[in-house]
Amino acid sequence: MSHEATNWAIKQRGLKPTTKIVLWHLCDRFNPDYGCFPSQDRLAHDCEISRSTLNDHLGQLEAVGLLRRVPRLDPVTKRQLPTRYILGFEPGFTPVAVVPCPEIGHGDDGAAESLDDAYGCDVDGMADALPCPDFGHGTDAEAVSDFQAEPCPENAESRVRISDTNPVREPLSKPVKEEEGAQAREAISDEVFGDLLAALGLDPAALPGWWQGWPPRLHVQRWRDELGLTEAEIIATAEASREEHPQPPDGPKALDRVMQRAAQRKVEAVGRKRRTPKTPPAPAAKPITDLPAFYADLVNSDRYLPVSAISNTMRDAMLARGLVTAERLRERGVR
Repeated sequence: MSHEATNWAIKQRGLKPTTKIVLWHLCDRFNPDYGCFPSQDRLAHDCEISRSTLNDHLGQLEAVGLLRRVPRLDPVTKRQLPTRYILGFEPGFTPVAVVPCPEIGHGDDGAAESLDDAYGCDVDGMADALPCPDFGHGTDAEAVSDFQAEPCPENAESRVRISDTNPVREPLSKPVKEEEGAQAREAISDEVFGDLLAALGLDPAALPGWWQGWPPRLHVQRWRDELGLTEAEIIATAEASREEHPQPPDGPKALDRVMQRAAQRKVEAVGRKRRTPKTPPAPAAKPITDLPAFYADLVNSDRYLPVSAISNTMRDAMLARGLVTAERLRERGVR
């Protein structure tokens, strides 16, 4: 890994997101002493794309003059070796002179006087293996085209692009990865994402691979939409996590448990606010100790009074204490 190379890749502008990821991983594989020559399987795995898509983006990088591909063959077995990638910041770099593709005629016939001039190295005996700069096809077009299942005799079978079983496909209005990247940028703004990186102590100019592109933005969006955290709460939780873990996290997945605990605390706090206090029990009714006064109040009022409610003893007690009159008792039907 070379910090000079990765910093150079980050500073390049005007590239599509996936193309820039391919360039960054190429620079991540650059060795200052030996150069850059990762296999296509390794590079496709690092970028999480297919080999055919990888070749398309490599062609775009070569077309804009950010790299030059130099094919290599084993001098003994004549089998294809991992391509040497010469990056734009290396001393003496010159963009590749486009050699016409024999299949569809890309480039200009007079763009390079010889193969040595086109690739800046000795490629004697490699003329038959020189790829088309746009698609990587060899000069034996039928051997590695999309229309023959037989692999190129010089290359392994895995280098033959597998055609779709149904060649008729509706074109996409936008590339899927680019559309997802645009959605991620709309959902999580650059300002919020920058504040999160600052809270985690990450340098935007030298981000680790797990924090680059649109996938981490979608991960942050899930914290907001699925866990119910606001953007301010996400940033505050990230800052608090630095107290327990001084080193910046390797990627957004490392913060999942911290964000889940923050969401759980938020739910519990809301539940405590919504919980209504228990109503105190109603005070017990005081026992009736003065029955004559109780029944006298009932007789003197207009409330319903059953005739059998007052006994003769209770009537005499109320009359003796002067609580009621005999006339009122007769009006209420008490004899």
